[in-house]
Amino acid sequence: MKRLILGLLLFVGFSASSQNWALNGFKKADAVNPILKPSVEARFLDPVSGKMVGWENKNVLNPTALIRNGIVHLLYRAQDSLGTSRIGLATSTDGIHFTKQPKPILFPSNDSFRGFEWPGGIEDPRIVETSDGGYFLTYTSYDGKVARLCGAFSKDLQTWEKIGPLFTSEKYLNTWSKSGALVSVQQGSRIVAHQMNGLYYMYFGDTDLFLATSKDLRHWDILENAESGVRLSVLKPRAGYFDSRLVEPGPYALLRKEGILLIYNSSNAANYNDVRFPKFTYAAGQVLFDAGKPYKVLARTSKPFIWPDKPYEKIGEVNEVCFVEGLVPYKNKWFLYYGTADSKIAVSIKE
Repeated sequence: MKRLILGLLLFVGFSASSQNWALNGFKKADAVNPILKPSVEARFLDPVSGKMVGWENKNVLNPTALIRNGIVHLLYRAQDSLGTSRIGLATSTDGIHFTKQPKPILFPSNDSFRGFEWPGGIEDPRIVETSDGGYFLTYTSYDGKVARLCGAFSKDLQTWEKIGPLFTSEKYLNTWSKSGALVSVQQGSRIVAHQMNGLYYMYFGDTDLFLATSKDLRHWDILENAESGVRLSVLKPRAGYFDSRLVEPGPYALLRKEGILLIYNSSNAANYNDVRFPKFTYAAGQVLFDAGKPYKVLARTSKPFIWPDKPYEKIGEVNEVCFVEGLVPYKNKWFLYYGTADSKIAVSIKE
């Protein structure tokens, strides 16, 4: 009996403390949300078509964020009326009220990567700093058929060196891939890509989550099952939960004392799902990986911490969507930026 009671106490204790590793307590800034909307006035000369285009007149969504010189920089996906995506930049001194640059900072061009990026464009950025003070951006290129996870470097967020698809082997170059979240560390307000045992680690994927490694951020290898030769799945959807249809990385993965914390997006399946949410609802959860074994799950939230419950999150280009992608520590708070219904951008704040 004593062993049984001890076992129950241990179980209860573990369950009670199992959520302490998660970032909880976010509150949507209802008074100001959505903080970014499409603009019919923003126009630029598209180098591929040779035409002036309203580059963000359809939707703005799925932003990444960083702090530079004490200012929040929001890099966001913008769509024109034809559905081509480009990356815009907006800045803020309070994390809520933003001023947009008039032209995109990263877009398809007549370069060696045009075949990967046109006509779908450049989507869903995620950014971290590098150890030398620069920036590394992962983004998804879309040629209209295949999405490919790509990368780019910058020193000033204005001029970019594209390196194209991160998985260049014959086996994976034309395999659907997207949403790269690097394992990083917090240094004050900076989020910096971090090497573990000489390697950078990156979670990616939009069905299951997979894992890749690199020595230099330019050349990446996907972890594979040695027996089957297929990509190693490190996180899967769960029948009966909010993440029953798919899982996809949110912002960077944050190395903390408890392990590697990854906020992830998910979708609710059509059946065998979480009946509290409509089918295909996009909501976000959190998972903790082992820092010594980044492929090993230590804990995972059973409920989403953010989900669509506002009109601008429930109705839009795609209904029932909260898609998180930007997270910054700013003025002693955490600011979480997310796309709403694939149409606008909102913020949720943790004191």
